[in-house]
Amino acid sequence: MSLISIFFTLFFYFSVLIFITGLSYKIVQYWNTPAPLKIPIAPAPLTKSGVFLRFTKEVFLFATLFKSSKWTWLFGWSFHLALVILFFRHLVYFWPGEIPLILLKTEPLKYAAYPLIFGLLGLLGRRIFVDRVRYISAPSDYLMLLLIILIGASGMLMTFANNHPNMLLVKNFAEGLITFKWSELPSEVIFLVHIAPVFFLIAIFPISKLLHGPGIFFAPTLNQVDDARKTRHISQWAMQKEKNTKIDLEHNKDNGS
Repeated sequence: MSLISIFFTLFFYFSVLIFITGLSYKIVQYWNTPAPLKIPIAPAPLTKSGVFLRFTKEVFLFATLFKSSKWTWLFGWSFHLALVILFFRHLVYFWPGEIPLILLKTEPLKYAAYPLIFGLLGLLGRRIFVDRVRYISAPSDYLMLLLIILIGASGMLMTFANNHPNMLLVKNFAEGLITFKWSELPSEVIFLVHIAPVFFLIAIFPISKLLHGPGIFFAPTLNQVDDARKTRHISQWAMQKEKNTKIDLEHNKDNGS
């Protein structure tokens, strides 16, 4: 293997290690963060099945964003939908062994690159031209968008501009990362430009705003049932503190008597 193939192979595993470690840490942190108050966004569901339905609409349709801003919803939904479609399009390269027939029929999914770039450029333009959004935008917000635009644009150049790398080498390299049977990667610059930001994005995912993906499931404003009038809501730590307070009061009362 060439030096550059070894570098990108190690780069991939290093990025995945950071991703798994960082994401696991954040999920444990989210899980253990107390929610002492009932704060669901009104109108909130009154049952657990209602919460499930609400999450379904949020995750798949971006319902709250649609009510807030139609243009932002259009850009965001186009980008996320295209991202999911392109994920399945790329599975054919990473699939070890015999490829399922359904993955061999994903060639038309490559056109999802167009709504991907459309959505990303719209979200970038929103941060540049909308005053209130530009005011709260950090450099990392622009970095995330520019990285994904670079990934999408380089992928489109390889797909639609007759600038294909050696696809057999691409398949062998990608599959080798999964099966640990490492192989030489294509040496075309456009391919390296395509995968380098992908690996970088994987590495910085746990410390970026991309965490809103798993984080939405831990948002008390969305995952709580609006039953405060029927059931007392108290965190485990608050309940323990309350018990300790009762014990202290009873102890003091006994000592006083």
